[in-house]
Amino acid sequence: MKVKDVMHKGVVSVEPDAMLAAVAAKMREHDIGCVPVCEKIGKPLGMITDRDITLRAFGSGKDVAKLTAKDVMTPGLVYCQASDEAENAVRIMESKQIRRLPVLDESDKLVGMLALGDISSAMAQDVTGEVTKAVSAHHA
Repeated sequence: MKVKDVMHKGVVSVEPDAMLAAVAAKMREHDIGCVPVCEKIGKPLGMITDRDITLRAFGSGKDVAKLTAKDVMTPGLVYCQASDEAENAVRIMESKQIRRLPVLDESDKLVGMLALGDISSAMAQDVTGEVTKAVSAHHA
């Protein structure tokens, strides 16, 4: 089974200079917990999660009204390719302890998102349990 067969298509993303309030509003509007940060051409630069907003923005002591996505995003995006086997994407999620994995096409443009829920809906129960346990383990 390929990632493209399991992933959510039509991912919501933001540009690096998007104001943090707009990022949070977009998350609320779409009922999502993370948003990839992409250049205008669709190339991903990083990821911003609701946790990043809470800890890096509000916890920083900086003026939150002036912060942008780039200020609080996690750079160095971990991703998979749409053409990858879903099992390989699961191994990436396990090894990096991440719950959501951006999916890129052959041009390295964002085309989807693979989340734990997608895995649990499409793959065997033992794989689902294994990846959930791995990503939920305490970081060392």
